[in-house]
Amino acid sequence: MKKGYWVGCYREILDQEKLTKYAELAGPAILKAGGKFLVRGIPTKTYEHGLKERTVVIEFENLEVALRAHQSHEYAAALEALDGGAIRDIRVIEGFDNSTIWMSLIW
Repeated sequence: MKKGYWVGCYREILDQEKLTKYAELAGPAILKAGGKFLVRGIPTKTYEHGLKERTVVIEFENLEVALRAHQSHEYAAALEALDGGAIRDIRVIEGFDNSTIWMSLIW
């Protein structure tokens, strides 16, 4: 089964205190839901109009689990704590089978 991923880009941090509280709640909520943090931080280098902004990538067992994690009560509490403290772009994406990578790149 294909894995599910959250990809989050932080466009702007407006309130560091709110972001800290969000992180204190979101981390355990995501881990409880089966998430595994793969990437957290500022890019070392960007290419092709890339933005040098905080990026987070979280892996889940599958897409359904990733979607349920975002809808959990625990994660809702984290979002409530964030309360506009950051402008973010969060995407939930289904992984793919590496054996079909070339076909998926062609579209």
